[in-house]
Amino acid sequence: MTSPVDTTTEPEPGGDERRTSMAGERTSLAAERTLLAWWRTGMTALAVALGVGRVLPVLAPNATRWPYVVLGAGFALYGIAMFLLGTRRLGFFERGSSSPGEDLTLLIFMGTGVILGLGTLAVILAQ
Repeated sequence: MTSPVDTTTEPEPGGDERRTSMAGERTSLAAERTLLAWWRTGMTALAVALGVGRVLPVLAPNATRWPYVVLGAGFALYGIAMFLLGTRRLGFFERGSSSPGEDLTLLIFMGTGVILGLGTLAVILAQ
């Protein structure tokens, strides 16, 4: 007969702190990936906005232009919303991120996305 193996081990000193730190880092990285997914969706919506609002009317010159412009404008607004909502979901506006440098970088990228979205909307609406 074999004797049962003792599977209990003594906890490592500082092990709980390290596990907590690793869990916090994983959570932070997951939040970053989620934010970037929102922003990618926003960029894609802006590309679709230009395609629908500006390219399609040129490809179909006999078609009525206004439905394409309305759809393109809708996609541009959707893209802008993805930048704003993705950043809000990260919790930036409620609690901020871990350092002022990260806060500024996040604001710059979000602001750039919103400005590009507004520019796309203006291009689509311009006659």
